[in-house]
Amino acid sequence: MTEQARAHGTVVLAMSADGKIADRERSPARFGSTADRLHLETQMAQADGVLFGAGTLRTYGTTLRITQPDLLEQRQQQGNPPQPVHIVCSSSGKLDPDYRFFQQAVPRWLLTSAEGAKGWSDRLEFERVLIAIAPTNWHQIFQQLAALGLQKIVVTGGGQLVASLLEAGVIDEIWLTVCPLILGGAQAPTPIDGYGFPAHLAPRLDLQSAQVLGSEVFLRYYLQSAI
Repeated sequence: MTEQARAHGTVVLAMSADGKIADRERSPARFGSTADRLHLETQMAQADGVLFGAGTLRTYGTTLRITQPDLLEQRQQQGNPPQPVHIVCSSSGKLDPDYRFFQQAVPRWLLTSAEGAKGWSDRLEFERVLIAIAPTNWHQIFQQLAALGLQKIVVTGGGQLVASLLEAGVIDEIWLTVCPLILGGAQAPTPIDGYGFPAHLAPRLDLQSAQVLGSEVFLRYYLQSAI
């Protein structure tokens, strides 16, 4: 029997030169340039869904929308809605409905547990609530996303979520923007948090491209297991 296809997973993150995605206070990271924002929008414009963790939403209170006219026109010509589906991953489902995210003009889905879904069953903030059985089976979830028409998923953080997706083997490529600053701090989050990988089990990458724009470096990697 042929295995059901899963969604393609792409991680897109900006980090400091020492590999941090936020400072030790976990403040909103806004150190990327205009070019980096355009780069993220470009990747989102090619996606059907944007996946991010509850911690990322709590930090920013919003999500990044596609705003560039040429990218919006590109999606229109391809028969896609202006914005991809924005999927919040929260096992508890404890999210403040007053976040500005819930007023933004984007389609919103929630990925949560059966318990976390209870608080949203009679509300209109999310168009769809997906229930993940604990422990989360990401391969099955990415198959479900593909079956729902979301063939390409862009993951924008945070580090715990990215670590889980890498461990599950559902990430196919990684874009990293290296920004010209040093944040430091043992408690500052990195692109891949969680427990980490032993060296002999570490995911291996193939560098596909490296581009320098100003003082930033844009790196694109493929996961070797995904090639």
